[in-house]
Amino acid sequence: MIKPFLTALAAAGLLAFGAQAQTLRWASQGDLQTADPHSQNESMTNMINGQVYEKLVNRDKTMAIVPGLATEWSNPDPLTWRFKLRPGVKFHDGAPLTPEDAIFSIQRAKEPTSQLVQYANAVGTPRRVDDLTVEFKLDKPNPIFLQHMDLLWIMNKAWSEKNRVTKPLDFKNKEESYASLNANGTGPYMLVSRQPGVKNVYKRNPNWWGKFEGNVQEIVFTPIGNDGTRLAALISGELDFVLDPAPRDIARLRQQPGLQIIDGPENRLVFIGMDQARDSLLYGKTANGKNPFKDLRVRQALYHAIDIEGIRVKLMNGLAAPTGGLTPSPKASFDDPSVQTRLPYDLNQARKLMAEAGYADGFEVTLDCPNNRYINDEEICLTLASMWAQLKIKVKVNPMPRSLYFPKLEKLDTSLYLYGWGGAITDAESIFAPVLRNRGEKGIGAYNYGNWKNDKFDQLAAQSAVEVDVKKREQLIRAAMAEFRAQTHLIPLHRQVIPWAARAGLKAVHRPDNWLEVAWVTVPTQK
Repeated sequence: MIKPFLTALAAAGLLAFGAQAQTLRWASQGDLQTADPHSQNESMTNMINGQVYEKLVNRDKTMAIVPGLATEWSNPDPLTWRFKLRPGVKFHDGAPLTPEDAIFSIQRAKEPTSQLVQYANAVGTPRRVDDLTVEFKLDKPNPIFLQHMDLLWIMNKAWSEKNRVTKPLDFKNKEESYASLNANGTGPYMLVSRQPGVKNVYKRNPNWWGKFEGNVQEIVFTPIGNDGTRLAALISGELDFVLDPAPRDIARLRQQPGLQIIDGPENRLVFIGMDQARDSLLYGKTANGKNPFKDLRVRQALYHAIDIEGIRVKLMNGLAAPTGGLTPSPKASFDDPSVQTRLPYDLNQARKLMAEAGYADGFEVTLDCPNNRYINDEEICLTLASMWAQLKIKVKVNPMPRSLYFPKLEKLDTSLYLYGWGGAITDAESIFAPVLRNRGEKGIGAYNYGNWKNDKFDQLAAQSAVEVDVKKREQLIRAAMAEFRAQTHLIPLHRQVIPWAARAGLKAVHRPDNWLEVAWVTVPTQK
């Protein structure tokens, strides 16, 4: 396996870079979706684009909010936020950062083709105050305003106009634009070339305003779908870093001379979603012609039939924290174990519920699943299919790469699906508004791909989104979670534990948002 892969690396130009000690050669199972920073809100895409583009605020190594393109901010009243831009910042093409760039970028992120629309709307309307000041006016309080600001990338207005990319590209409908393959940010690295699915090359920005703590001058990122091939490239020395080694290989890699494992928990909830809007299955068949997922008893039956401990031990090799919670981080559930409890693994109860719902003989359904996004994603789907077979449910697993998977879900073209949600925000609002709430305007419920509707939950979540009193807000969040859990609109599985694999001596900061900040990376000198 190794020799053919070395030939492929040479053809891609990676071997030539290998002689340079300050080149970071790394890989993951999938590529970023697009170089357009507002089009797709997917963690991997955000992380890679985040080496090029920046925001008004940043996160430090502990994930605390710190100054970014803004040096300071103030909140003079509940509906006003004011930011001072960092003087002297330039985009990669040499253009200076101006208030107009920040205003343009926030408005761009509000466009219908942006997956950041909910966050952009949550920060209100920006306006120019002076050459270094941008003010945001809100129509209602936002208790996590700075958390939302950390999701909004700043682009150059003139560059976007020149290249006809004033609106984010429509990824789900396969639109291509100049921003698909090109970028012009203010960040520590500049995009040199992008070959989707093959190779992406970046070089250090010599005019970056920030401080490099690492030594990486050049980045070569290669998407490699096969777990064994990624591992072989790391062991052979053709890669310095692998973002997502297979869990089954971790124990061996810990003992492998010249390699190291850098790991920690990730703020990410992996769950099963079900279409609860259509009257019949889009992909499946039932004896009565109805959609079984509209019945709470069926949703609970599927939940009871999951041997989550078996998945944790046998499939995930311990690299998962099973939960019944609804939030990416347990902090969002106030670290309360009672809010994290799962429905028990109970096949008898599952069969009883199926019979009560009129599905004692099961039904047929397709389970859509990514095969290069989450840890063991396809394997999880196959395992669930075998577990649900005990309820006489015939599950056809439909795996596909993330580039096809996410657009499919965006179109609500699914009956049953595996999904994950996470990132840097540890507040419940991070999943309430975009994922759990009813589908609505301005990005609310945009990722509710099961299209469930729960007006009681929606009202409670909407109230918590604007409540500034900490105790009152906690009560609203708890009540909202209790209502959602009672209706089992989705089936939580686990929170991922993320292992990174790297050459011995490579220094990197592992954050719970699974974010590799290359400006902090030190690559060991080649001998």
